[in-house]
Amino acid sequence: LACGAIANEVIALREQLGVSDEAMVLHCLPAELHNRPGQIAPRVDAYLTEHRHKYSRVILGYGDCGTGGALDKVLERHEASRLPHMHCYEFFATTPRFTQIAEAEVGSYFVTDFLVRHFDRLVWEGCGLDKHPEMLETFFGNYRDLVYLAQSDSPELQAKAQEAARRLGLNYRYHKVGFGDLTAAIRGIANV
Repeated sequence: LACGAIANEVIALREQLGVSDEAMVLHCLPAELHNRPGQIAPRVDAYLTEHRHKYSRVILGYGDCGTGGALDKVLERHEASRLPHMHCYEFFATTPRFTQIAEAEVGSYFVTDFLVRHFDRLVWEGCGLDKHPEMLETFFGNYRDLVYLAQSDSPELQAKAQEAARRLGLNYRYHKVGFGDLTAAIRGIANV
C-alpha cells in the first residue's frame, strides 16, 4: 500500500527489477493526503481493516509523513511495516544527502518529479493559493529554498520546478537523486 505520489516510481522499479504484479501487488492512497497528514493514519487503518487478510505481508510505501507516529501505531495493530524513512524526500535523496541538504538550509521545501508535475493541483490549489494568494506568506514564509529532488533528467520538469520556486518566492535548488533508497526497498520487498 503506497502513497499515490510514489506510484509511478514503484511501478517503474517493479518493471526495472522484473517483479511481477503477482509477486508484489500495489494499491495506492491519494497523494492529496500529504496536505492533510492527520488523515493518513485513519485512511491506512480503514484500508488495512478491510483488506489486510488478503495478503501474507503488507509494507507501506510511506514514511511517517507528518503523522507524528500515528501511522506506526496503525501498522503495529495490523502487523504491517513501512519504509524506514520519515518521508519520501529522505528515501529518494538517501539519508546522508537529505541530512546534508536539510542542515545546509533548514528552510527547504522539497519537491519530487510527482510534485513538480502536479504543483498547481496539489500545492497551489491544494493550499488554496489560487483563491487566496495573500496566504502565500503564511504557508511559505519560513522557507528559503525550493529543493527539487529529481528522479528524472527532464528539462521540462526542471523548468516547471524553477517556475514553482519563482511563484513561491523561493530560491531554486536542483539535485538529481533518482530513486535513491526506494530501489533497495522494492528489491527487498520482492526478494529479488
